[in-house]
Amino acid sequence: MTETYYLEMPSPIGKLTLTCDGKALTAVHMDCGPIKLPKDAKRGHALLEKAREQLNEYFQGKRTEFDLPLAAQGTEFQRKVWARLCEIPFAQTASYGDVAKKVGNAKASRAVGLANGRNPIGIIVPCHRVIGAKGTLTGYGGGLERKQWLLDHEQSVASTSRQR
Repeated sequence: MTETYYLEMPSPIGKLTLTCDGKALTAVHMDCGPIKLPKDAKRGHALLEKAREQLNEYFQGKRTEFDLPLAAQGTEFQRKVWARLCEIPFAQTASYGDVAKKVGNAKASRAVGLANGRNPIGIIVPCHRVIGAKGTLTGYGGGLERKQWLLDHEQSVASTSRQR
């Protein structure tokens, strides 16, 4: 049986609850409702401390990429979509159709949207960077206001670093 460890941290977009299995990060939960942790979940782990540090650096504008082992649970298609999300560069966006083409099925934009919505490791697996075909913000598990904040934050960091 796999152990579950968790850590709660404040962030500019609300409380985040990070979970891992001792080997890889399994989730970043945003404060959007109750979180179901196993009854025997243990507080804290060195990997969660590393994730907290990297997330804090991201929110401070000091980090644009994450270096953490990830173990998101999902179907093969979902994992393929999530891997493609990690290829969207910091401060850039892609449409659901763009991601569908990258996973090999240009007609799968709705399926990409569903997979995107089930991404358990938000921010680190940047599902917030996926937008509608016309550049509009569409669904986000953490709420559109968080999605907008994350996109604005990345634009601000990128703009500041271009000015240096």
